[in-house]
This record gives sequence, C-alpha cells and structure tokens, in this order.
Amino acid sequence: MAHVSYEESIKKVYKGLVLLGAVTLLEVFISLVGKGHIWPEALEYRWILYTVGLVIIILSLYKAYFIVYEFMHMRYEAKGLAMTVLLPTALLVWAIIAFFQEGDSWKGRRDQIKEKNEMKVDESQSPQGMLLDETIYQPRLNG
Repeated sequence: MAHVSYEESIKKVYKGLVLLGAVTLLEVFISLVGKGHIWPEALEYRWILYTVGLVIIILSLYKAYFIVYEFMHMRYEAKGLAMTVLLPTALLVWAIIAFFQEGDSWKGRRDQIKEKNEMKVDESQSPQGMLLDETIYQPRLNG
C-alpha cells in the first residue's frame, strides 16, 4: 500500500462516499420506476420489472465490491486473504438463495394440499382408478 498524506486519504474517502451516494440514489430512482411511482405504465411490462431487478442487483453488488475492496482495504491485501473473506460470503449468498427457493417449493406444496383438502367429493359417481367393482371380488367361503 502506498503511503498517502492525510489530506489525500480524506479526499479518497469523500470520493468514495460520493460514489456510494450516487449509486444509492440511482438505485432508489430505478426502484421508484419499477414500482410505478415515476412511470405508472412500467407495471404493465414484465420485462421492465425484471430489468429493474437485475440492475438493482448489479448496482448492489458493485457497492458491496467497492466497500470491501476500498474501505476494508482488501485491495491492498494478498489475493489468498481476500479469497478467504470473499468465498465464504459468496457461499452464504448462495445458501440464502437456495433456502428461499426451497421455502417457496414447500409453500407451493402446502397450498396444493390445502386445495385438495377443500375439494368436495361427489359420492354418487363410481370409483375411478385402480379400485375394483364390488361384483368382481367375492370371497370364497370354505365350509
């Protein structure tokens, strides 16, 4: 790490804060567009909503990258140390996404079971499927 004067380091911090503030304001503006507060017709187009989500994810990842590399000084560390910090973080994010996916799957199955339990059965109809009619099966009585 190169030695810089106190005034230069303060300027770097302020530049970083301005950059993070600008990216945050851009994220807020994009979110407002996606929710229809600035452009109400945006809600009618699904591709706009997906694009808004993707852009917000990319900007959030950029902010996280900048904070870790600049303010946590990972830029100046050995590559191995940086990976020991970043790899578990990436695995944690992957685990959170996997848990959300699994939870959504469980919710879908729970709703499906609830719908099946609420269905009315018409008992006037004959059984369908693998059930046999009563006239086919008659037990033999020995004796």
